[in-house]
Amino acid sequence: MLDILEDGELMVGITKKSAVKAMNHPPASFSITLSNLDLLSGRFPVTYLYFFCRPKILVLDFGALVESLKSSLAQILDYYYPFAGQIVQNPKTGEPEIICDNNGALVIEAHANLPLKKLNFHNLNETIQNKIVSIQPGFPLQIQVTDYTCGSITMAFTFDHALGDASAFGKFIASWSEIAQNKPVSIIPDHTRRLQSRFPPKYHPSLDQTFIKCTIEEIQNMPLNNIMLKRLYHINASSINILQRLASAGGTKRTKIEAFSAYVWKILIGTIDQKYDKCKMGWLVDGRQSIGGKESRNCMSNYIGNVLSLAFGEARVHELKEASISETAKIVHEAITEVNNEAHFLDLIDWVECHRPGLMLAKAVLGQDGPVLVVSSGRRFPVTEVDFGFGSPSLGTVYTSIERVGVGYMNQRQSGRGDGSWTVSAILWPELAAALEADAIFQPMSASHLQF
Repeated sequence: MLDILEDGELMVGITKKSAVKAMNHPPASFSITLSNLDLLSGRFPVTYLYFFCRPKILVLDFGALVESLKSSLAQILDYYYPFAGQIVQNPKTGEPEIICDNNGALVIEAHANLPLKKLNFHNLNETIQNKIVSIQPGFPLQIQVTDYTCGSITMAFTFDHALGDASAFGKFIASWSEIAQNKPVSIIPDHTRRLQSRFPPKYHPSLDQTFIKCTIEEIQNMPLNNIMLKRLYHINASSINILQRLASAGGTKRTKIEAFSAYVWKILIGTIDQKYDKCKMGWLVDGRQSIGGKESRNCMSNYIGNVLSLAFGEARVHELKEASISETAKIVHEAITEVNNEAHFLDLIDWVECHRPGLMLAKAVLGQDGPVLVVSSGRRFPVTEVDFGFGSPSLGTVYTSIERVGVGYMNQRQSGRGDGSWTVSAILWPELAAALEADAIFQPMSASHLQF
């Protein structure tokens, strides 16, 4: 074995590392300049993790299975060639750029000493990092494939955020799955990174209240607000439908994520220090449906890169305590709507242009606004559709290996059951984790939820 990772009962041994290159990459390397929204999203690893139960008929042994994955990966990298490149600092601009040199994506093969059902699916601090997710320097895309004593496997896809956002990564995984099944690729990715600022750039002054230019020292020394617990929950479809009905009681139908956010916000206010008169929540917003107007939406749908902004809602604690779910959902809806439009994204691109070069973040992400919870909806991220030739996953979720986090984070996506239930991944402070676990809707994830 090349490496042994051990902590408690779970042991994972890494047996092989391979750089997989695109099959038909141009002989000469070339560079791709990051867009302003790429620069705003920053450089940190994002991991999407899939758990696959043992196939009823195991056609391939683990070694042959990984070789098959490498073969289809080499094919999909022809379409997603920046993912096989390197991200380096441009000496002239001082900003990162993607060098498309076919350096390769890293594939890590590993073996666990337990059956999959023995993993702690709720407490991800104990289960994941440096075990079934291990980050190696130098590769913007890394895939760790781990097999278990029961024959089940996990696949961990770790992307450098400069490559794109959840929408971009979901398209990559779905397209790779198509090639693995010998299907034609249904999405032709757009790598133009064409989100340019206006001339002269201009933006609404309110962006200065939300976003900030910062230094690496400020990031390294951000107040952590005791946010350190990484947890996974299961929520039944019936609970989600009840929340949506409660949130829509005022006569206006609210989305499931608006209803869910309103419910969580009311839990959140009971977990923050009483010195705070106000409480803030945030939402990640994908701008692909906003930029370019209706006539350009189809063009943006396959855009690979970052097209994200952050919406924030704030209200007084005593008002939130007295508000109904529907009244709170109205605040959520208005906060998201304020950001989910073309004017905001054009202003945000220009705001970055006016503050380049350097590091830029939302102030709340730096931990400067006290305890804040950011919610991200992964409802379009593929789970049941993913099949690399050995069946669909029982669980798909997001994970981050970064240790310094200034805000709490919650991500929901469809469960592997395909019945409308949700998997919710979260990074929390202890008081919020305790409150969620005392709530009947949030069920700590276990093997029983995954039907192993």
